[in-house]
Amino acid sequence: MSSEPPAPAQRLGQIGLSSFPPYLMNRLMGQYNGILRSEMADMGLTTAKMRALGVLSVLDGPLIRELAELAVTEQSTLSRALDQLQAEGLVRREADPNDSRATRIYSTDLGRAAFERIWPHMALATERMFRGISDDERHAFVGTLQKMLANICKQEV
Repeated sequence: MSSEPPAPAQRLGQIGLSSFPPYLMNRLMGQYNGILRSEMADMGLTTAKMRALGVLSVLDGPLIRELAELAVTEQSTLSRALDQLQAEGLVRREADPNDSRATRIYSTDLGRAAFERIWPHMALATERMFRGISDDERHAFVGTLQKMLANICKQEV
């Protein structure tokens, strides 16, 4: 039994970057993050900090490894961001009551307020991405992304 994947039907040069979904998704997120970069910098936030605060705005007390996955950030990068966020009083760490080796992360009132300041910029950048796209197309696109994520992720969002 071979561990090599099957040969793809087409090569990237045949598909083209403009038709290769992973490339388009990465480029889209790069542009989105770029749009937010100056607002984040003005607030002392990085992409990792913003993502962590965003996840914590809807999920209370995830484990660090869960937060890293949901914030789409390497755990080492997230740990540094969490150190800074904690020093700034935006998050707090607590030992998991069921496992003293595990740590849960919580947003503080200051952290929630910081996220509320960046959120309008995030929402506006999202609306800009969907300019000229109908509500039906937008809902279909989001549904497709959710299915794709379920196909490749260990943990469903």
